Parts: sequence; structure tokens; C-alpha cells
Amino acid sequence: MTRGLWITGAALLAFAVILVVRLPASWVVPAPGKAPAGCMSAEGTLWSGSCSGLIVAGRPLGDLTWQLHPLRLLAGRLAAHVTLAGPALQGSADAEAGLRGHLVARNLDARLPLDPQLLPGLPGGVRGEAQLALPLAEVQGGILTALQGRIELHDLVSPDGPTHLGSYVVDFPAATTGDIAGRVRDLDGPLSVDGMLRLTRQGGFDIQGTVAPRPGAPAELTANLNFLGRPDAAGRREFSLTGTY
Repeated sequence: MTRGLWITGAALLAFAVILVVRLPASWVVPAPGKAPAGCMSAEGTLWSGSCSGLIVAGRPLGDLTWQLHPLRLLAGRLAAHVTLAGPALQGSADAEAGLRGHLVARNLDARLPLDPQLLPGLPGGVRGEAQLALPLAEVQGGILTALQGRIELHDLVSPDGPTHLGSYVVDFPAATTGDIAGRVRDLDGPLSVDGMLRLTRQGGFDIQGTVAPRPGAPAELTANLNFLGRPDAAGRREFSLTGTY
């Protein structure tokens, strides 16, 4: 009797696995308007499929493809390689989602516009483009707990004028325990910047460094640096900014 129960259970489990593997993605992925995110059309299976015309919060983002990693389900985690291709937003990553808001992204490569409609928290309506190359990014309960790699901000423009602010990069070394720290510096533009960015486990940030105008910097931009105080002998002024994210 016990052996028969085991055989029956194994057969039911095998049937469930086959059902999930072959379940059409169109049966599961919602259409636009029926959920915060939806697809114009879905192809493939729940295991390996694609979403054409991904729409999130009413904004079209592009086409999404995914390939689930089934063995991670045994550890209670949903893992997949995902790729997004859109006119302005492109990216790919090996992503995992666990319990209690634990998210991990590995080999994350992305390019996205700094657009207030896409990123409502952008300060002062600054626009430009962000490029991310992150071997590791980990989030727990909405707070970054690990970050490794590089984030570049290109062709930043302030809405005042508009004023061109240049391009900048933040390099995060190999992940360590404690707060996340990365070096901030300019790539080009009217300002020479060198500093450090620290992200705390409480959801705060602290950036400190020095800034100096380059020859040819707009007079208005140079004048705005006066509130930082007197420059040193090399023309650099110290700055500090703290807040939460």
C-alpha cells in the first residue's frame, strides 16, 4: 500500500512538472489594463517565453524574454535570465526573487534614460542616460545590501537654461559587509568631480568630495559653486550631501 502511494505521488508530481513546463505563457501573463504590468502578446511557455509589448504602469517598455532556472525552485527561489529590448530601455540580467523582498541580480547590464516619467525620484528634473554594468546587485526589503560594478551617467542636463552638466561614473568595488561605498568622478564636462558615495543599510546615502569648474564652464554654473565656500589653492571646493532613497 505504501509503495502504491509513492508511485501515485510520483506520477502526480511528474504530471504537475510537465504541466508547468508546457503551460502557455499567454495563459498566465496578463493583458494590458488587467494588472499593473501586462503584455500585448505572449509566446512560448511559462518556463521559457517572451512578452511582446511589455507595458508597466501605462508606459510601454519594449519586449521581454525569459528563461527560468528550475533547480532554484527547490531552494524556494524564483530565478530566471531575463532580457528587455525597447526603444529607450535595454537590459539583461540573471535575476532571483526570494522570500521577504529578497532580490538578487547578477550580470546586470542595462541602458535607460533618466526620465522623470520612468524614474519619478529624479532630483530637479535632471535628464540624461544611465548605463549599468553590475556583476552583483542585492536588495532586501527595498534596501540595497550589496552592489558591485559601475554606473555611468551620461550627458546630464539641468532644466535651468538648460545647463549641460557633463558625464559621471560611480565605481563600486567587490561586495563587502557593512555599508556600500563607491568612488564618484567625472568623465567629461564643465565640472571636475572626485568623491565617495556611501549607501547605508538604513536606506540612506552620503556623498562627499570636491568639485571645481573647468576652463570654459558656463558662468552661471561657476557662480552656483560659490555657495560651497571659498576654493582651495587648486580651485576645488568641498561638497557634502546626505539623504534617503
